[in-house]
Amino acid sequence: MENLSMEAIMGYVETYAVPILTAILTFIIGSWIIKRIIKALSKVMAKGTYDESLQKFLMNLVSWALKIFLILLVISQLGVDVTTFAAVIAAAGLAVGLALQGSLSNFAGGVLIMIFKPYKIGDLIEAQGVLGSVKEIEIFTTKLITPQNKLAIVPNGAMANGNIINYTAEGKMRVDTVVGVDYGSDIKKTKEVLLEMLKANPKVLDEPAPSVNVEELADSSVNLAVRPYCKPEDYWDVYFATIEGTKEALDKAGIEIPYPHEVQINK
Repeated sequence: MENLSMEAIMGYVETYAVPILTAILTFIIGSWIIKRIIKALSKVMAKGTYDESLQKFLMNLVSWALKIFLILLVISQLGVDVTTFAAVIAAAGLAVGLALQGSLSNFAGGVLIMIFKPYKIGDLIEAQGVLGSVKEIEIFTTKLITPQNKLAIVPNGAMANGNIINYTAEGKMRVDTVVGVDYGSDIKKTKEVLLEMLKANPKVLDEPAPSVNVEELADSSVNLAVRPYCKPEDYWDVYFATIEGTKEALDKAGIEIPYPHEVQINK
């Protein structure tokens, strides 16, 4: 009986204990190897020309792929048929995929954004009705910081399939403002005064040169388009400085800015 019992115990050990211990060791060693691979890959990418958003995306992608491979390897050590298990995962993945079509669309959008790079972290963009600086590009979403310092989270599926205006890409932005002057004003003198005001601002670029042109002969004023260029990060500084500087320069030159008139007829 002792021999039979010992044989039975050894059989159980061989059948269950060894595969379990092997699976545990495989998981521990595999996890250590994955960490080393991710760390090495991170160092390689940090030394390269990859932008920050692409680094994060690729690191997440490689990390998940290696973890899934490790899980399948551990399961195979337990004697489970990986082929059958993979088929079950595929079937479950199909069901989940149908339920999460929006998420998959966002994932695909994230991949397209990483490949074609319509924008990068730090760029000032306008998309899906939101204007803001790109804070982070994740697998499913893009995070923007609006001029009001609000966090806007936009799905990558919509970003990849919609219109995107990148104000930073060219390195220069035009600031559009309009000012109306009295019909009796000397237009040539007015343009000279406004151009001098623009050129005195150190944040206004010399190239392209700022311009002042008559835009419209309105009902009670001659409207001029005042258009300086600046770096994207200086946009709001130049915008507000242009409006304030326009008023001060015209007042100093004695050029009138007309205000709306209302005529009341009493019967």
